[in-house]
Amino acid sequence: MNKTHIVLLLMATLFAACKVTERIGDNRHIYVQREGREAKNWKLIWHDEFDEAALDTSKWSRITPGTSDWNRHMSVDDQLFRLDNGQLYLLGINNPDTSIDHRPYLTGGIRSKGKFAFQYGRVEIRAKLENAQGAWPALWMLAEQNRYGAYPRNGEIDIMEHLNHDTIIYQTTHSHYTLNLKQTDHPPHSGIAPLPGDGYHVFGISWYPDRIVFQLDGQDTFTYPRVAGVDPSQWPYDQPFYLLIDQQLGGSWVGEVDPAQLPVQLIVDWVRIYQ
Repeated sequence: MNKTHIVLLLMATLFAACKVTERIGDNRHIYVQREGREAKNWKLIWHDEFDEAALDTSKWSRITPGTSDWNRHMSVDDQLFRLDNGQLYLLGINNPDTSIDHRPYLTGGIRSKGKFAFQYGRVEIRAKLENAQGAWPALWMLAEQNRYGAYPRNGEIDIMEHLNHDTIIYQTTHSHYTLNLKQTDHPPHSGIAPLPGDGYHVFGISWYPDRIVFQLDGQDTFTYPRVAGVDPSQWPYDQPFYLLIDQQLGGSWVGEVDPAQLPVQLIVDWVRIYQ
């Protein structure tokens, strides 16, 4: 995308955003969709085309290590992040120097926490997934604010997760209702969708006050509705969420990593948010 197109897209985004969203008080990075927009046309409010030479730190932070399966290999090391020809490359690699960092693998990921969050709208992420035993690329969302308490009470929205060499993706919601109360079938909290070919795909959701519609390449694949008459923890999705994009490795779900199949990459072309 050339500079003229970028400027025009940015101007259109800013103009549209001021009419469709509210930015409340000191939290200017949080975009809350105005009431009554659910039945109207989507308008672009925020995006990243990854056309710059470096990651836009006004929008993203690198994900730091943690103790969970998904982040135990996360690192902010430069070798896990690359921007080239309008694509962001997030890598999972064999650790080249375990004398300093004893972990066998290192992985890269970004998140918008504290820099961009939104309540209701449409997410579209164009990305390409590479395969490897132990590879676990994910596009997902967590609550920006602590409205309901410790995880999982604020909920989690997994736009896309992919395992190993699978030809399907997983699209899931997690919450106190599904994880602790074990209410995974009333309503079903997860769906799968076939992933044709090994090229780029657009992964997304359309998020409304009463449902989350998961999508692949513009087609609806799975819907998680708000249900009346059940424990209120079923729907923590009435608050702002931020984005996470990461190339994870290993864990109890995806299984052991085959180091011979590394490095592996999650390649992101763009991220676009509408309300």
